[in-house]
Amino acid sequence: MDIYEYAMQMEKDGEKFYRELAAKTSSPGIKNILTMLADAEVKHYNLFQNMKNNEKIGSITDTSLLENVKNVFVKLREEKQFEAEVPELDLYKEAQDIEKKSWDFYLEKAGEVTDDGQKTALKKIADEERRHFNILENIITLVNRPNIWLEDPEWYHLEEY
Repeated sequence: MDIYEYAMQMEKDGEKFYRELAAKTSSPGIKNILTMLADAEVKHYNLFQNMKNNEKIGSITDTSLLENVKNVFVKLREEKQFEAEVPELDLYKEAQDIEKKSWDFYLEKAGEVTDDGQKTALKKIADEERRHFNILENIITLVNRPNIWLEDPEWYHLEEY
């Protein structure tokens, strides 16, 4: 399997995983974020398909994803709609692990390709995967906070909950 086939399969699997995870969550805001991440994976898939076919790559980064996610996080905080079951948290962590592996994979492959356009594209996609990793980190922190906030007997964390 060549790099593009492998990357396309990773992105297809990522999309499927996010859509399944979105169907399992009870929070409309988190469901929205997971759907946005699934849609971003579709864009990555299409980009790799274009690269494989030696077609024009086009725009890679979608800054609207981060803007939309930030708005959803603000709304979740205001409405305090961010509780999750432990198995759901495990799935978010699994998704984060997948994003980390994708991030590392694309950086590695960027070092292997000789075409400058493809090298740039792979680095930008790796950067997007890093942003997805960070989004998931924020989801994990947000939904897990009620479980750990009062757990520390020293109560050293006095920032606003």
